[in-house]
Amino acid sequence: MPSSAKAIVLVSGGLDSALTLKLLHDQNIDLIAVNFAFPTLYKAEPKKSYAQKVADKLKIPFKKITIGEDYVKFIQHPKHGRGSAINPCIDCKIYMLKKVKKMMRELKADFAATGEVLGQRPMSQHKQALDTIEKQSGLKGRLLRPLSAAHLPETEVEKKGLVDRRKLYGIQGRGRKIQLDLAKDFGITDYSSPAGGCFLTEKHLAKKYFDLIKYQKQLKWKDLLLLGIGRQFRYKDSKIIVGRDEKENNILEANKEKSDYVFQVKDYMGPVTLLRGKKTKQAIEFAARLTLLYSDCKDETGVVLYNKKKITVAPLTKKEADQFNLSLC
Repeated sequence: MPSSAKAIVLVSGGLDSALTLKLLHDQNIDLIAVNFAFPTLYKAEPKKSYAQKVADKLKIPFKKITIGEDYVKFIQHPKHGRGSAINPCIDCKIYMLKKVKKMMRELKADFAATGEVLGQRPMSQHKQALDTIEKQSGLKGRLLRPLSAAHLPETEVEKKGLVDRRKLYGIQGRGRKIQLDLAKDFGITDYSSPAGGCFLTEKHLAKKYFDLIKYQKQLKWKDLLLLGIGRQFRYKDSKIIVGRDEKENNILEANKEKSDYVFQVKDYMGPVTLLRGKKTKQAIEFAARLTLLYSDCKDETGVVLYNKKKITVAPLTKKEADQFNLSLC
């Protein structure tokens, strides 16, 4: 018998959210899959995300929302702290679910659901964190976690009979065997690796992020996205980014600020280098020597063009450069 319930499911493209879609789909609930995605400058996105492939397979409407500038404050000042890198996981989930709550009103949905598993993530999926997310998102009693429902208090959704609690699961902990067995039973293959996920969890970005906020108080999305571009160096009060290939060179050119100096080696293939911050004589020389180091020029000295000027320098050694390299963890 068809259910009269309607739900919005927050999907990441991972296995847990795919299973959540399947479990609720099998209860004949009218579903909408919503995926929040970070804008990106440095990673090519597939034409269809894993999340959309799973939704399409189940014939569930899919909506992708690109997170915008209003998210930056959560990264800079997370109320509930950070995970292992710069990831504000609890604040992030609250942020997304608040937007889902607004969608629920617009679409007349009865509840929201996620693929969260009790005890799977040390920061954001323990009992207290799950309670905090539910309350502060404004979804008390209307947020269902089907994979761990048996270990959690019965929601209003279940009490009203919109969802059959007996058909939900009691998965907990970091193991994946139950999920993998379920995926096999359900014929679900299109999901991303559990080791993948949010770029904010990448430790090599954390070092560059904390350096960035030390020198720059007000951030924009572009500042964060450029953390994944090129070799990055801190020279006193100057930030230097050196492109590693043609794609990164183009990205740096497209995203340079008016105050940036752009460096390239004359007559040789090589990187585009951006110099931000103070443009002292020493910083200019350092940026020029870096640019020469990573170019095809093998001469003892080379001419580097910048800001409609040129400078003749010797390249830095790799050892000298690495002392200032923020990309090394």
